[in-house]
Amino acid sequence: MDDYTGLEDELRCQELVELVTLYLERELGERDHMRFESHLAECEHCRIYLDQMRRTIWLTGQIRAPQLCLEERAQLLALFGGLAARPER
Repeated sequence: MDDYTGLEDELRCQELVELVTLYLERELGERDHMRFESHLAECEHCRIYLDQMRRTIWLTGQIRAPQLCLEERAQLLALFGGLAARPER
């Protein structure tokens, strides 16, 4: 067995960045999950990056769309309804 096999299996920072969404969604395969966790144990920068991604996802989930009053809603529906009735050019 080659002594360098372990080095080929190590995850690099760039790979971690590419896999972070799959990791957070728990969609990584077992091997990649282990490589991801192993890299995090050794790399403070990637731990910080992962924390930033988690915070960003949480914060964007807190954003709520503004509610329109009934008059504004009626105006928008009338506008969009008029657009739908126009023939294509």
